[in-house]
Formats: sequence, C-alpha cells, structure tokens
Amino acid sequence: MKEQGEQLCQAARNGDTEKLKSLIDSGADVTFFDDNGLTPLMHAAKHGHAPILTILLSAGAPWNALSPSNLSAGDFAMDEGHQEAFDLLLNAGIQAELVLGTIARRDNENANSGGNRDYLEDRVSFSEDKVMDSESKAVMMAWEKPLMEAHAKAVCSGGGHVLNVGFGMGLVDTAIQQYAPVSHTIVEAHPEVYERMLRDGWGQKENVKIVFGRWQDVLPQLETYDGIFFDTYGEYYEDLREFHQHLPALLKPGGIYSFFNGLCGGNAFFHVVYCHLVSLELENLGYSTQLIPLPVKDCLGEQVWEGVKHKYWQLDTYYLPVCQSLED
Repeated sequence: MKEQGEQLCQAARNGDTEKLKSLIDSGADVTFFDDNGLTPLMHAAKHGHAPILTILLSAGAPWNALSPSNLSAGDFAMDEGHQEAFDLLLNAGIQAELVLGTIARRDNENANSGGNRDYLEDRVSFSEDKVMDSESKAVMMAWEKPLMEAHAKAVCSGGGHVLNVGFGMGLVDTAIQQYAPVSHTIVEAHPEVYERMLRDGWGQKENVKIVFGRWQDVLPQLETYDGIFFDTYGEYYEDLREFHQHLPALLKPGGIYSFFNGLCGGNAFFHVVYCHLVSLELENLGYSTQLIPLPVKDCLGEQVWEGVKHKYWQLDTYYLPVCQSLED
C-alpha cells in the first residue's frame, strides 16, 4: 500500500499522467501522505502539473488536506506561482464548499440551530486590549482597530442610517460615531457585553439605538439602512450566509454592506477560497463585492497573542469586503 502511494507521489511530481492513471486504476490511495507529510495532489501543485491535478481531483483527492506545516495543495501552487494549477484547485475548493453548504442547509432545514448560544451563556473577561471567553479564546482584540476604522468608513460613506451587528469591544461603533450617522443601531447578544455598553453610556447617545438579542431573533425590530456591518462571535459561515439572505430586506438600494472577513484566517489558500465563495454567493443575491487589501503584518507581533489560546488571524493581508447592490 505504501509502495503504491510513494509511486503515486512520484508520478505526480514527474507529471507522468499514464503512470498516475495506471496506479489509480489498480487501487492506489489518492489520499496517501508520504514521509514528508505531502499528498500526490500537493506534489502535483508544487510542480504546476495541471493535468495531474485534474486526474487526482476526479479520483477523489481532497483539495483541503494539510501538510505538517499547515499548507494545502493550493498554498503550494500559490507559493510557486503556478496559475493554472492554482485556478484548478481554487475552483475545486469553491465547488466542494458550495456542495457542502447545500448539504448543511438541507440538514438544518427543520432543525432549530443553536448558533452561538454556548458563547452567549459563557462568561467573558474584558481587558484594555481584548475581550476573551472562558476558554481564553479572543472574542475581539485591539489590533483590529485600524480594520474596524476602515469598515466604519466604508459603511458610513453614504451617511444616513447605519446598523452594526456585534458590539464586542466597541471598536467599529466608536469609529461609526465619528461619522455622525442620522441613526446608529447596534445589535448585541451577549448579556455581559450589553451591560458594559450601558455602563459606558452607549444607551445615552442621542443617535444610538441598542437592540439586545441574537440577530436571528431581533430581525422584526430592525428597519432598513444605508450601511450595515456584521461581526459576530461563536457563529460559523452558515450563519453569515443566513444573514446575507436578509440583506435585500435590510440594506437600502445603493447602500454599503461589509463584514469582518476572518474566514479561514489561519490558511492563505483557504482564505482565498472563502473570499471567492462569499463574493459569488453575494453576487447571486444581487451584490457586487470589492475586496480591499489592507496589510496587517506589522500589527501582529508575537506579544499580541500572549495569553490567547487560538491565533484566529495569521495572514499578512486582510481583505476588507465592500458590498453594494449591482443595480447601482
């Protein structure tokens, strides 16, 4: 079994399609990892052998397998500048995630999803530079401040009425206030964060309306807005996708929508896949998405993560999404 796997990796490295097909036909395992922790797909990607990638993907090779250094086949293609190989793997990733999304929606159709209820029942701790949950995972951190200021600038660009879903440390809401919107609605679901907001005077601001509860539960209390920002904690891509289904009812024509783009923030290629995926799904809802690159490497020294259990962002560039209806 190992011998066949090694031969498969060698054929993938060499671009030998005939040998590869022969091995697959004889039952060689396309999910095999060699002694270096690499799969045949990774070897093919590293050497830019697009025809080999096509065969392996058709045979069921997983596009999202990771090497010991946390790299996927797509990362290898990206790092080596093999554009055709990269595009093949990107499309495979998008197609796979679209199918998985369909399955997830079907499975949850009749279920009342718990979403982030575990987090909402958890205690959180506040410090000057972060909000943490009880497992020492960061809910929000001060290094995000420049990003939140950029998000606020985007969603306030049309003035008027602004909605933010998820208060956290209040970074984006503080930035939104600088643009003096006509109204500023904040949805926050965590009871301790809500209490802190009130203690800090957010309930006394003339143009601020606080709606306490999960966004899924308070939708009937919301209106229509010129700018919307979405940044929740303890939720998943399915929850973001579900929120997007409500955008046509919440966002005025020509309004600006943005969200915290932390999708797969620990792997460069997976992040690209999800950036494309969310852009595609928003396009299907009638929105164009512009992704603005913001360098964040200088914000993220090792000391930033001291005491934090999980580094939720490990990439050098943050892609800030600015979404607007296609008709405008």
